[in-house]
Amino acid sequence: MDTAASYNDKVVRQFSIMVVVWGIVGMLVGVIIAAQLIWPQLNFDLPLLTYGRLRPLHTNAVIFAFGGSALFATAYYVVQRTCHVRLAFGKLAAFTFWGWQLVIVLAAITLPLGITQSKEYAELEWPIDLLITVVWVAYAIVFFGTIAKRRVKHIYVANWFYGAFIITVAVLHIFNNLAVPVSLLKSYSIYTGIVDGMMQWWYGHNAVGFFLTAGFLGMMYYFVPKQAGRPIYSYRLSVVHFWSLIAIYMWAGPHHLHYTSLPDWAQTLGMVFSIVLLAPSWGGMINGIMTLSGAWHKLRSDPILKFMIVALSFYGMSTFEGPMMSIKTVNALSHYTNWTIGHVHSGALGWVAMMTVGSIYSLLPRLYNREAMYSTRLIDVHFWTSTIGVVLYAVSMWIAGITEGLMWRAVNDDGTLTYSFVESLKAVEPYHYMRLLGGLVFFSGMIIMAYNVWKTVSDKKPVPVAVLEPA
Repeated sequence: MDTAASYNDKVVRQFSIMVVVWGIVGMLVGVIIAAQLIWPQLNFDLPLLTYGRLRPLHTNAVIFAFGGSALFATAYYVVQRTCHVRLAFGKLAAFTFWGWQLVIVLAAITLPLGITQSKEYAELEWPIDLLITVVWVAYAIVFFGTIAKRRVKHIYVANWFYGAFIITVAVLHIFNNLAVPVSLLKSYSIYTGIVDGMMQWWYGHNAVGFFLTAGFLGMMYYFVPKQAGRPIYSYRLSVVHFWSLIAIYMWAGPHHLHYTSLPDWAQTLGMVFSIVLLAPSWGGMINGIMTLSGAWHKLRSDPILKFMIVALSFYGMSTFEGPMMSIKTVNALSHYTNWTIGHVHSGALGWVAMMTVGSIYSLLPRLYNREAMYSTRLIDVHFWTSTIGVVLYAVSMWIAGITEGLMWRAVNDDGTLTYSFVESLKAVEPYHYMRLLGGLVFFSGMIIMAYNVWKTVSDKKPVPVAVLEPA
């Protein structure tokens, strides 16, 4: 290997720092809207601060700003180390950083102003969608360009997951956002009625499946073995996991449309694929956790590994819960309730955020040539705030959701509803307080992380490039 060559880690450092920044911003907005569900007057009668405006800002910030920055950072880091080459097209890589940050800033401006397509996870209007497309194509060129010039014949499995995520998200984004512009800030989807609904949840569920699952599995397959100092438990299982996951996930979206005007056969198809999806998901979870075979003692002293193992545990739990909730009889109870919110956040906070945090803690010292993070003790405190926060959040929403579902379905002997909707709201009010507490505890961990990262980065002058090292 030519040790004179070097990696391009500048863009990785930039994205890594923005992971922390956008994590704080996105979760702060989440805490605010959780509080608004208890005290609606917190919108101060300002349209900019109403729940309907801030909620899509929250989802876009945590998914695309926080999660997206983590995926860019780790994909660029991992592809260089596993291919033993410098990142292809350095200027294009720099463009992806500034372009993605511009997308996020434009989202933060337009969504509170009510400029929206009103599509879940795809609210941004057409000029921003075009910018996203350009940035994403640049991302694909950089990533696959690096793969093409690799010095190692074998393509490590993490890169397969990153590659599938990049390609699939591009297809999903383009087709779901096909629209006819009528002004600079307004467009109308080319789809109508249930076709629009079907297209939206083909996109929406696969945004979860590829943006929030496949990409973060790429993260898991590199950073868990690296942090544990062990090879992946079963490389064969990782390949089976990859191909089965991407083959099945694509068809699970219709389970979001149970008991709607979507044809019954399509609803059933979505349910069946969702249930089958349990097998590859748990295969990946088991593969990650079993990588610690012979190294479980490291959990006593390494809180970064704790983040990763608990993240994998939440991945396993969420990918059991999702297929279960897709079963029509279960969905009849859970649909439109807070149970769905609990499910989403056990995945988003428990799996995505905790795997992201663990990975960022793992790579930052390497990016800045430090022996370790500034404080291992603070990482441990962050781990416990994250774990306690997500448990409080998810459990409160599970209880609230089941309570709502049972109350909404209760009928008297004469067929009239036993409870009014307002009574169901009153019944779940205590769990809204519990959710807010969970969110505050989780958010406090992000503040601790920001301090730890700042002390690590500012300890001494960062080294601009890292010498090539084995993967």
